This record gives sequence, C-alpha cells and structure tokens, in this order.
Amino acid sequence: MTDKLRHTRNIGIMAHIDAGKTTTTERILYYTGINHRLGEVHEGTATMDWMIQEQERGITIVSAATTVFWKVDDQPYRINIIDTPGHVDFTVEVERSLRVLDGAVAVFCAVGGVEPQSETVWKQADRYHVPRISFINKMDRVGADFFRVVSQIVSKLGAKPLPLQIPIGSEDKFAGIVDLITQKAYRWDIESLGKNYFEIPVPEDLTETIREYRTSILETVAEQDDKLFEKFMDNPETITDQEITDALRKAVIDLKVTPVLCGSALRNSGVQLLLDAIAKYLPCPADVPAMMGTNPFTGNTEERKSDVTEPFTALAFKITIDSYIGKLAFFRVYSGKLQAGEQVYNANTGKKERLLKLVQMHANKQIPVKEIEAGDIAAAIGFKQIRTGDTLCSEKHPIVLESMKFPEPVIALAVEPKSQDDVDKLNVALNKMMDEDPTFTVKIDEDTGQTIINGMGELHLDIIMDRIRRDYNIDCSRGNPQVAYKEAITASVEHTCTYKKQTGGKGRFAEISFVMSPADEGIRGLQFINEARGDVLPKEFIPGIKKGFELAMNNGVILGFPVFSLKVRLTGGKYHSVDSDPLAFEIAANIAFRDACKKASPVLLEPVMKLEIMTPDLYVGDITGDINKRRGNVYNVESRMNYQVIKAKAPLSEIFGYVTVLRTLSSGRATSNLEFSHFAETPRDIMEKIMFKVKGYLVNTY
Repeated sequence: MTDKLRHTRNIGIMAHIDAGKTTTTERILYYTGINHRLGEVHEGTATMDWMIQEQERGITIVSAATTVFWKVDDQPYRINIIDTPGHVDFTVEVERSLRVLDGAVAVFCAVGGVEPQSETVWKQADRYHVPRISFINKMDRVGADFFRVVSQIVSKLGAKPLPLQIPIGSEDKFAGIVDLITQKAYRWDIESLGKNYFEIPVPEDLTETIREYRTSILETVAEQDDKLFEKFMDNPETITDQEITDALRKAVIDLKVTPVLCGSALRNSGVQLLLDAIAKYLPCPADVPAMMGTNPFTGNTEERKSDVTEPFTALAFKITIDSYIGKLAFFRVYSGKLQAGEQVYNANTGKKERLLKLVQMHANKQIPVKEIEAGDIAAAIGFKQIRTGDTLCSEKHPIVLESMKFPEPVIALAVEPKSQDDVDKLNVALNKMMDEDPTFTVKIDEDTGQTIINGMGELHLDIIMDRIRRDYNIDCSRGNPQVAYKEAITASVEHTCTYKKQTGGKGRFAEISFVMSPADEGIRGLQFINEARGDVLPKEFIPGIKKGFELAMNNGVILGFPVFSLKVRLTGGKYHSVDSDPLAFEIAANIAFRDACKKASPVLLEPVMKLEIMTPDLYVGDITGDINKRRGNVYNVESRMNYQVIKAKAPLSEIFGYVTVLRTLSSGRATSNLEFSHFAETPRDIMEKIMFKVKGYLVNTY
C-alpha cells in the first residue's frame, strides 16, 4: 500500500437540515488553509453552497466535493470531502455520495438531537456499511445537551456511540472540550477565529464524569485485542494513548463503535480535533473490502482491490451538465490509474470514451490534474454518453460494479412554456436535469400531450422550476401539485398468452405461461424467475419476455400509473422454429401483463409521509385532531425541553401545503419535518375519488 493511499480519507458530511454540516465544512476549509476567510451559510458566502438557490435559501441542494490537507503527528493527510444536503427532498445526493465514500461524519444538533433526516442518512450509511464519526454541534445554543444526544444515538439509531470528548459547560457557558484519551482540556481563541486553541486545566467538577467515560473507552479497547484485555485486567492505565487509538480505529472500521465528538462550528470550536479524528479513526481506501463486480462477457464475479497496479475501475456517481463544457462526470476510482486523454470503457453502455480532461473539484471550481489513481475522487470532461451508476474500466478487464438504487418520485407537476418558441428549449433543459438527478423524471401525458415532471417533494420541484427560469431562461406555467401514485396487484394468478401475427411471408408467434403474484417483501420493480425448461423455451427468448414485462410495468391497468413491484414465474410456453423471435415474446409478455393484472385484484398505492412536529403544549390537541382529519395516524408524542414532539404518518395527498396550515394552528410557533415513509394501499372509497379526479385532471386541469 502506497503512502498516498494510506494517508487518503474519502468522507462525507451528513446530517438533518440545519444541524450545521456546511458550516462545519466551511471551518474545515478555513483551518486547513484552503480558504483564507470564513464562509457563512446565513450570509450566503459559504463556498460549498455555490448555487444561487442555495445562497438565497440558506440550504444545501446539491452535494459539493473538495479536497483538503491536514497534518496529524507530522503526517500529511489528504481528505476528500463531500458536503451533502440535509433536506429529505435531496436525499439522492446523500445516497450516491455514501455509495462511493469510505467514511462519514454525522453531524447532530446539540439541541434538536437525532431528527428524522438524521435517521434516514444513518440508515443509508448502514446500507453501504460506511464507518462514521458523530459530531455533536451547536454546543453553545440554548437547550444544548451533549449527553441527551448520545443517548438518542443509542435509542433512535440503534448505534453504539463512544464519547471521546465531553464538553466543558453548554449553552452560553460552553467554554471548551475535554479529550478523554489524553485527559487534556482545550479552549479556542475567539480573536483568531478559532485558529489557535490552548490547553487549559481540567475542571475539577468534571473529574468523575471523565473517569466514567474514559473507563468506557478502555473497556471498548480491551474487547478488540487479547493483549489489551490482559493490560486492562491488570492495570487499565498502562494502556497507552497510541494503543487506544489503534484499537479504536479497528473497532470503527469494523462498524462496532461510533466515536462521538463535540463543539460549535459557528463559534469556531472543536473543528481541528474533528479533523484529527477523521485522520485517526476513519478508514483509508485500502481498509475497506475489495469491490466486487461482474464481468459483462463471462458473467463471472471478479474483485478489484484498492491498488494502482490493478486494472482501472471507477464508478460514476454524479453527473452535472455545463453549458460550456458539456457533461461533467464525478467518479470514485477503486483501482488502477488513468491519465488525461486516455480512453476508458463504459461497461454499462459498451462504449469507449476518451476523457479530454481530468479535474479535482473544489465546490464548483475545476482544478486540472494529469493523472488519477486508486482512492481518488475526481471528475472528467469529454463524455458523450454516461449515466449515474455507470462503471468505467479498462476494456481489456471489463467489470460492472453494483449500481445505485434511488427512491421513487412521489409528487408530479404539469409544466408548459409560456412561449411556443420555448417548447424545444424546455425539452432540452428537462433532459439535462434528468441526466443530473435520478429522482427527477419527465413524461408526456398520452391523453393531453402535456409535460409532467416528477420529484421527491414540493421543494424539489420548486428548485427545478427556479432553475428552468434562471439557468435556461424559460418562463413556464405550472399546474397544481399531484401525487405520483403507483399500482400493485394483491392476488396470484396463472395465465397463458398466445400471440400470433400473420401478414404474408414470415409471421410472428409466441406463447408464454406464467404465474403472476405480488413481489417478495422488500423487492421493488420486476422479480422475474425463469422456471421454463430449455427444451420448452430456448434461452434466447427469455430476455425478450423479461423486457416485455418490465416495459409493461410502466403503465398499470387502473389509471396508467407505474406498477411498484411484481413477481413473475415463467413456467412454460411454445415457440415456432420460423415465426418466433425475441420481439414476438416481448410483445406477448406486454399483452399478457395487462390481461393477467386485471384478474389479480389491482390496487392503487399512495405515498405515505412521516411527519415530525415540534409544538408548544398548548397546540397539541388542535394539531393531532387536524392530522386525524387528514387520514393520518399519530403514533408517538414525546417531550423535548419545553415542547412536545408529535410523530405521525399521513398520506401525501392530504398534506400538500401543510406548513401554512400548521402555522395557522399554532400561531406560527410550531415547526415540522416531512419525509417519505412508504407506499400504502389506498382505501377503496378514496381510490374511486382519485380515479374520477385523475381522469378529470388529465383532460381539464392542465
């Protein structure tokens, strides 16, 4: 393993909205010397929030990448950082970032604690087995409570937090941090904007707390190594700081513990120690398991180790489109190396691409580099055809890595340009934005010819509309938001379909027999199982059958909404030696889908949202009563400081514009968070109303 690889960290900063991710990243840029002045989110000067919409709204919308350098014990570390959005509408940015990162810093607000989106991003990190550090931010805020947040990390996330620091005071008395490993206390200098920090005497009133939490650290360390266990049993204080660090690093990489640190990024306290912890405890590219993939030609499973001597392999995780340079593809290099101007093979499209320029990104600035290698996160200019999730590799050693799965859009909006001259421009703009954002989709309504855009929430589509107006200079009219329903079947049916077409000369013939049923739990899309014997249906016809079902699922039989999931067991069929071909079987599957679905008790699925509302006690009754009227279900009410936190689930169709209603109910004193929970079967009476409304809006509303 090279020194560069050993001293590289690829990390993401993730959290709930307003926990302080971008402010923390801005402090990292300042203290590592990348920036020479502090950027502030509330002033619209944050480096990582470079979009106009981000600066105006004070939120992160797109993930931004940068690279910083930091020394720990005179060893230089290269830290590639991706700052991700906190708003649930842009959770795709977190999803694709975590897919390619080796570690993460989860930022929690010391007041708000573990909030809904905190749980979502934590689960995403669990899914990709990403080791992480927790940073409890905003220790200077009124209501800050470090130990309460640590207990919430256990109760709400099911994690094993291990505090490596404790705060000296909190709220306006927050005065510094005690490092539990070195047993030293530190205070940050206000005049130097936190660049300088000093060792101070450890407060006597914290002696017992320090002893208690340091013992927890030593117990955790002892569990990692037999020799350390013996030391712990004989005399715990003989375990050295370096032994503690090495054992904790192993435990973090093995996902056994999550170190917890604290500070206040806005008040410039604690960020340098966070950088030290990133270098000490989060994995380098060689610490994570080798990437597994499939050879597209042989179907064999192959692996790629994080090594420059291995064949080149990279995963494209983000696409942006620039009006001047075209497609800019961000990718993570897992193995090998690549020079600017070289060709790569896109294993997903089967096409070769010459990369004209390789760049390292600093927010929206591009820094040209001549070569990239294993462990790097970079971007390239020159792609003609590339999508999020494509594998780039050596043509001589092709491999397809596991791609990414993205959540389904839950909200739709009709748009049309005010000027007929802008019709083509709008189509181009929407196609570019679809390339950039896998959770944004566009379709043309067959009945009205109107353009329907689909996204993850009202804010998501607001940003899209704002970009159409500003970035592409197109004025559009918009309809009212509509729910993006799905369809599903609830019964199992056996079906046989015969497709014949004779027009003189060569005809078409295909017959398939199958069992259609709801998909197994947790599966989205088509679950296709081929149980037909090879002598009954030759294998060259099977892909056509599968494709036919996949295409047919785009339009359900109730109202034409996509079918959420489906299981098809192909049991048999017939073919003709002359008239049968893959297209005939694809058409047969398409026809068979519609006929079988009608007999399988189809239902409409509606998106259900998770609501978390923080309100003064006075308004709890009115708010819960309103939720019940909206077909919602309140499943928990808990106290948090002087407020009550109401947790509920409600159909998206019932809570459009809920922020305004909540403001009225609570005289502006309640706040809410909303995120997608799941799709649920729509009650029969509601479904009938929707069928009437949908047929109406398809014809009239837009």
